Amino acid sequence: MSKKAGIRAILHIFVESSQLENVSREITKLPESLDVYEVTGEFDIVAIVTANSIDHFREFLKDKILKIPGVKSTVTSIVLHTYKKDGVETGE
Repeated sequence: MSKKAGIRAILHIFVESSQLENVSREITKLPESLDVYEVTGEFDIVAIVTANSIDHFREFLKDKILKIPGVKSTVTSIVLHTYKKDGVETGE
């Protein structure tokens, strides 16, 4: 990922089971979301998101994601370096 692209983050999202479809749809609508997956395991949804800066990401998380009805909690991993994307080594 080039430095011009801002930051990329992986969000692991735990939701109320009755709200899974609604939360997934709401996250999908957000321009910052690149990919949204319903997954097995500890969390219910994994979303790959992008932001212009860490401040933009902070606002996105607290003002958008955490305000979606049904979202219980999140765990975030900020991508530091990309070695391979879409099956192709990036050299980034």
